[in-house]
Amino acid sequence: MNPIDALFQRLRSQGHKAFIPFLTAGDPDLAATARLARTLADQGAHLLEIGFPYSDPIADGPVIQASYTRALERGVHVEDIFAAVSQFAVPDTPLLAMVSYSLIHRRGAEAFLQRAAAVGFSGAIVPDLPLEESETLSRLAVQRDFKLIHLVTPTTPRERARAIAQRSTGFLYCVSVTGITGERDRLPPELLEQLAWLRRQTDLPLCVGFGISRPEQVHMLRAVADGIIVGSAFVRQLEKAGRQSLDAISAAIGELAQSLAAALNPPGGSRPPLAIG
Repeated sequence: MNPIDALFQRLRSQGHKAFIPFLTAGDPDLAATARLARTLADQGAHLLEIGFPYSDPIADGPVIQASYTRALERGVHVEDIFAAVSQFAVPDTPLLAMVSYSLIHRRGAEAFLQRAAAVGFSGAIVPDLPLEESETLSRLAVQRDFKLIHLVTPTTPRERARAIAQRSTGFLYCVSVTGITGERDRLPPELLEQLAWLRRQTDLPLCVGFGISRPEQVHMLRAVADGIIVGSAFVRQLEKAGRQSLDAISAAIGELAQSLAAALNPPGGSRPPLAIG
């Protein structure tokens, strides 16, 4: 069984939800990425999303765009990321690639998936790959039991959202807000209605991302989602590289991760419902 499927099966049996942090590979460097990945795993991450730096990212806000730029300026390439990930020591924490289809296409879809799986990735999110053009990559991924996660946004028409849910594997990435990634002061109430509708369309876990940065937001979502994805709140800490030590950055990331993980799965807390709608 793919580790992502096994993870959600285990979490559902426990009444727990998946905490999925994001890191940019190579910011401030790949050794730091490996250390921070271990920090996040130690502080409650169930699944780690690793961003492949790209010069023209889709949907990523200024914090993650700046992080990609810093990594690219240091000369981080796809093969460097694969080599580093093969050395990650994050047992029982599946790895998920966030990667532009341009990078996959340049290497060749079959070769990319083969290499990604070999170094330890269990799946990928390809945000710039339209549903209509995803059939070949989806077929190759299914052949390798490699999960290909698709995104549904608040403006996705329902017929299209249903088709996306049918094509997605592993889980469905539910974008919480219209726009780009980034920390926000509040989450829209319309998100709850959207999640309720999606729950009736698919048995896939529903994981919510974009704009999640604080424990109170996580607490609101824990009753209606199977997981939460947090990116900019962690990546913002990487801006301090050079002004603060890696020890200090790792401590800040670990403290934030611990607070979010506790809000998502409170120790001794009540068991949240597994479905809505």
